[in-house]
Amino acid sequence: METQIPATSDSSQLVIIQKKFSLDNKIRNRVNWFFWIAGLSLLNTIIYLSGSTITFVIGLGATQIVDGIMSALAEILGQGGIIVRLIGFAIDIGIAGIFVVFGVLGRKRIRWPIIVGIVIYVLDGIVLLLFRDFLGAAFHAWALFGIVGSLKSIKELEILETLEPVNQSKV
Repeated sequence: METQIPATSDSSQLVIIQKKFSLDNKIRNRVNWFFWIAGLSLLNTIIYLSGSTITFVIGLGATQIVDGIMSALAEILGQGGIIVRLIGFAIDIGIAGIFVVFGVLGRKRIRWPIIVGIVIYVLDGIVLLLFRDFLGAAFHAWALFGIVGSLKSIKELEILETLEPVNQSKV
């Protein structure tokens, strides 16, 4: 025969706290994709500027396009090309910086930057498909699956927080 322990307010509070902690971790982990996208995009740019052809599939196609255009302009300009490459690198930093902002605001559970980031990353994936980079596009889809999950976790956490009775006298 199984003995059941009656639920106390403390045990139900513990369950709520554990669920909130779990959802907060899910949000954080899923939004962290924005940081990975930004960092590896810049790493791709640095690798490209160093003359290597190796790239990470998680990076942005947009920064690769900027790198290609600026590289072509640099070759046309000859010695003045270093300035063009630096301008391209600054543009790449700006693009990556936008994704960092999406990550920072997403961690604060603000939805609109996550949604804008999703839309931009979908468009970036479409660009990769146009260039027949199927592996990069597939990786975009995988990352997007994780990022979209953050919106679901935010909604669940907000619902949980509205259901939780606030009792400040115990704190």
